[in-house]
Amino acid sequence: MSHNHKSLEERIARSIEVLKSDLNTVRAGRANPALLDKVMVDYYGSPTPLKNLSNISVPDPRTLLITPFDPKSIGEIEKAINIADIGITPSNDGKSVRLAIPQVTEERRKELTKTTKKMGEDAKVAIRNLRREANDILKKQQKEGELTEDDLKGELDEVQKKIEKAVKEIDSIVAAKDKEIMEV
Repeated sequence: MSHNHKSLEERIARSIEVLKSDLNTVRAGRANPALLDKVMVDYYGSPTPLKNLSNISVPDPRTLLITPFDPKSIGEIEKAINIADIGITPSNDGKSVRLAIPQVTEERRKELTKTTKKMGEDAKVAIRNLRREANDILKKQQKEGELTEDDLKGELDEVQKKIEKAVKEIDSIVAAKDKEIMEV
């Protein structure tokens, strides 16, 4: 396996990780701590990921409970959640912050699946760009005599297989997310 393919595989894997993390921020109807992954809290003047400052639990399918390690940070945590604009108003009892996940309307579900479809399309565009880059490198290598015509054909086929596999994976990841959105 040439270095090209290894780096192509790594870059495909990265694109797929990005898609997964983007999809995690799409709120379905069930409580998912990943919803708070991108929330940054101003903790004594430095932006800190919420999950580093608190314990995030799911006491029931409709509730996220955020218990700060430092009770003094509760106000900042609440502010950070409001700023993050995840569409849920936090409430706190002085010790912890509670997020009640609202039921998702049919209308909203349709919007959410549009969002996930768009995220999937963006990931596919990224993957296709990787294919183009990989193919350009291979064609250049053939031109410079590093690859024969036959080698080139084999390598291009290899790239195509990897891209097709990645696109299938993207489709199934998006489909799983859509199922989660629809099932609540």
